[in-house]
Amino acid sequence: MQGLAANLMPPLAGRTSESLNGAVGQGADALLKLQRDDGHWAFELEADATIPAEYILLDHFLGTINQPLHERMAKYLRDIQEEHGGWPLFHRGDLNISASVKAYFALKCVGDAVHAPHMIRARQAILQHGGAEKSNVFTRIQMALFGAVPWRAAPVMPVEIVMLPKWFPFHLSKVAYWSRTVMVPLLVLMALKPQARNPKGIRIDELFVTPPEKVGNWHSNNTRSVWNPVFRALDAILSFFEPMIPKKIRQRAIDQAAAWVKERLNGEDGLGAIYPAMANAVMMHAAIGYPANHPDAAIARRALDKLVIDQPDRSYCQPCFSPVWDTGLAAHALLEAGISKPQLEKACDWLVGKQILDVVGDWANWRPDVRPGGWAFQYANPHYPDVDDAAVVIMALDRLDKQKYRAAIERGAEWVLGLQSKNGGWGAFDADNTYYYLNHIPFADHGALLDPPSADVSARCLGMLAQLGHTKDQPHVAAAIDYLRREQEPEGCWFGRWGTNYIYGTWSVLCALNAIGIDAKDPMVRRAVDWLLSKQRSDGGWGEDGASYWTDKPKGECAVSTPAQTSWAVLGLMAAGEVDHPAVAKGIDHLTVTQAEDGLWKEDYYTAVGFPRVFYLRYHGYKAFFPVWALARYKNLRQSNATQVLFGM
Repeated sequence: MQGLAANLMPPLAGRTSESLNGAVGQGADALLKLQRDDGHWAFELEADATIPAEYILLDHFLGTINQPLHERMAKYLRDIQEEHGGWPLFHRGDLNISASVKAYFALKCVGDAVHAPHMIRARQAILQHGGAEKSNVFTRIQMALFGAVPWRAAPVMPVEIVMLPKWFPFHLSKVAYWSRTVMVPLLVLMALKPQARNPKGIRIDELFVTPPEKVGNWHSNNTRSVWNPVFRALDAILSFFEPMIPKKIRQRAIDQAAAWVKERLNGEDGLGAIYPAMANAVMMHAAIGYPANHPDAAIARRALDKLVIDQPDRSYCQPCFSPVWDTGLAAHALLEAGISKPQLEKACDWLVGKQILDVVGDWANWRPDVRPGGWAFQYANPHYPDVDDAAVVIMALDRLDKQKYRAAIERGAEWVLGLQSKNGGWGAFDADNTYYYLNHIPFADHGALLDPPSADVSARCLGMLAQLGHTKDQPHVAAAIDYLRREQEPEGCWFGRWGTNYIYGTWSVLCALNAIGIDAKDPMVRRAVDWLLSKQRSDGGWGEDGASYWTDKPKGECAVSTPAQTSWAVLGLMAAGEVDHPAVAKGIDHLTVTQAEDGLWKEDYYTAVGFPRVFYLRYHGYKAFFPVWALARYKNLRQSNATQVLFGM
């Protein structure tokens, strides 16, 4: 009914040529003002309550309390507490028990009184949802470090895992890059079982429905699989035998884990360049006895502190930086808006300088014959380049000056093509990371242990290949198209692994199919168009919240329209040949009339995801570059009377 209402709605005022030109120009100018002196863009990247809460808890673990900073972070945590009393994974989401326990724990550490109204509401909400014992594995490990739960609350993960051979059913190379970097230092912590210094002696006994020592079943990975009871039984066996592991073998494993971390410490950009891995590395160094001024410990801590957004009124900690992603997408938006040199040449020169050419990363475990050539998501993360970023950057370089950047484009495309999985798709960081049985181990209750191919990343790679001149009759291209056909949902949409959600996935795939020359009349394309049209809201926009990652929730729906998702929808429709469809005009109207005076847009809702159902992201840059991109493309297609988009995204 939402789509029907939208199509019956009269056009909004303001979609004149003059107003459209003004919106594009104003948006492009606003985006250019945010470009850094060296040519790149870097926007804030916000997650949920867990990262700032964990930052506070980390300092209480180490005993290095920065009270003024913690109080500003506490202000942030109070500000994002929802009306239900707890903390969600995304704006206006339902209570998440793990995020709520961590936020409450952190606020109590900062000094918030348990009888304060916001703490009472939080505590009541947590207890109504089963108490802290219902938290996920990572939260239970955090509580075990503080003595709030016994170590048996966490599944057994012996540090000797790092010594297992590659042929073994569980091997570090068989899980995702983020799992690897988070897990290795965590294994050391789980082996040594250090206790937090916790100088204020904070406890959270009041958050448990059942006293922790009386909880009989801590298992939280309840996947329906024959593997689940097998792995639970294995966990019980390991629990019995782990204390018997000889001390020499254990020490050798700890040393090997510490060496693994050291090799990937990544300077002031941090282990894996993501907060959870970096925080675990800091705690690992403390647990094995490194003083704070030890070179490895000191640089790991500096990397962590660089993630803090410290403002006078409130502060928070980012999960990571996103400059390569931001710069690549901003470049596409501005190229569409007609901006080229010198601003974008400076941006593309900066991107070329970030290409990874001399580090053979973990991806080579399964593709040893492929040369390095990708780009990371962050400022530096050479062991873990990102296929999605590489494809976006390559397409931007090709659009601006394919001759000047020819060497970078060819080397990057070679690397991307080398990481195509056997099923025709691409994962984000590794090829064929499809050991699905590992998602059923007790440790993997978050369901995000792996990095299998996904429709959105695969579409980006297909779009890149098309833009570079590859054709449908080439085997690697045909395999990618077949993969996307198989991945289409019954409703006609595609799943969005890294953006929320089916709107993002459908936009990504429609752009790629257009670029490679799939006929707009193809049933696959028509079903996708019909789905997008059915999800348009009465105000002309589109929106989808993070709940759509649960199978029992609606796809492509939200309480509000968002600028990023509205942009994806109209970009997808235009890629499918629907430039003149009234729904596209209404979507463009919505973007035009919701543009703020500063040329940007307001977007409170989270429109991206780190791990579906576990960890969500709010890219502050999405509201800046995607609407400009959509408006400019509409303007260009209408002025040229064209219905075919020329680029891979």
